[in-house]
Amino acid sequence: QVQLVESGGGLVQPGGSLRLSCAASGFTFSDYGMSWFRQAPGRERELVARISSSGYIAKYGDFVKGRFTIFRDNDENTVYLQMNSLKPEDTAVYYCAKLRDTNSLAPVDFSSWGRGTQVTVSS
Repeated sequence: QVQLVESGGGLVQPGGSLRLSCAASGFTFSDYGMSWFRQAPGRERELVARISSSGYIAKYGDFVKGRFTIFRDNDENTVYLQMNSLKPEDTAVYYCAKLRDTNSLAPVDFSSWGRGTQVTVSS
């Protein structure tokens, strides 16, 4: 069974940085693209980033504005989200999820979401 475990969140001041990790198991990690989503109270779910199975192609939500980087280590079955220049509006629970199939353009498999990790940006 697919399992994804997010970690690395916490409380950080505006302008600070965090690196989130998502440890994957239960599927052939290197065959699937991965994604990061975030959800804040009263706001719609937002796609933060997605990355192809090889790590060669990455896409980001426009709100990231060059501040975030998604990358993966297929030997460790882990996908990361490096977040720099954090803003209060980045406060949310961050989730990772695999794509539905091995097609790099496949939709997100929402059933694969982990429990998330809380990111709070506040002074």
